[in-house]
Amino acid sequence: MFDPFDDFETAGYLRNTGAEKDLSIVKVAEHALFRAQLPAALDYLAKCRRIGYDDFLNAHRLLFSGLYPWAGLDRAAVMPEKAISKGDVYFCHPRDCRRAVEDGLTRAQEKGQMPTRPGFIMGLFAYGHPFLDGNGRTMLLVHSELCFRAGMSIDWTRTQKEPYLRALTLELESPNSGHLDTYLLPFIGSPIPREQWQASVATMPGLDGTNVEADAAAGYADPKVASGYAEFERKRAYRSA
Repeated sequence: MFDPFDDFETAGYLRNTGAEKDLSIVKVAEHALFRAQLPAALDYLAKCRRIGYDDFLNAHRLLFSGLYPWAGLDRAAVMPEKAISKGDVYFCHPRDCRRAVEDGLTRAQEKGQMPTRPGFIMGLFAYGHPFLDGNGRTMLLVHSELCFRAGMSIDWTRTQKEPYLRALTLELESPNSGHLDTYLLPFIGSPIPREQWQASVATMPGLDGTNVEADAAAGYADPKVASGYAEFERKRAYRSA
């Protein structure tokens, strides 16, 4: 059980508003809220002249604040001293959440890399992993809006959950190697009208948050955690360009 606050027994899963401990119930409520708030979040992003880090946070807040009181706050604000990992993959240090996401936003909007490096940009959002939950859905909405602005789309309905997650894991472990770009290439096409995409994403498989390996949280003060994080960063060898 992912319990980064160490208060699951009293506050439920991730301190949700109902203090619910049954994860299946929380995930049903989470996805129902996502679907209900999807139009508001997409409309918000569409109206942003330029999407910045605060807009990324606001999209998450719009989607999930009805369930999680900390929605819209990143890990630097909520949990600055804990490492978050999934299996052997570590996400960035909380202090670097903004830097990773902003790098992706800059590449997409100022450097025009979205048509050729959509997977690399998605990987930066994933590595930033700003939130304790809801990262995948939030970054998918932002990424899709950025694709639309770049005159393209990714047909996520044709992707498959397990191959995508494998490619994403490889992207996190070894950025600049093109793993996720290669996977997404067959699904790139002409831009899809926002209203059409909105209708399809609500029922897109794999967005309900179920059957996904749980994150783990541990303090950087633990020498084993600090060593594991340092080793992952060394192997990752991210080079900005």
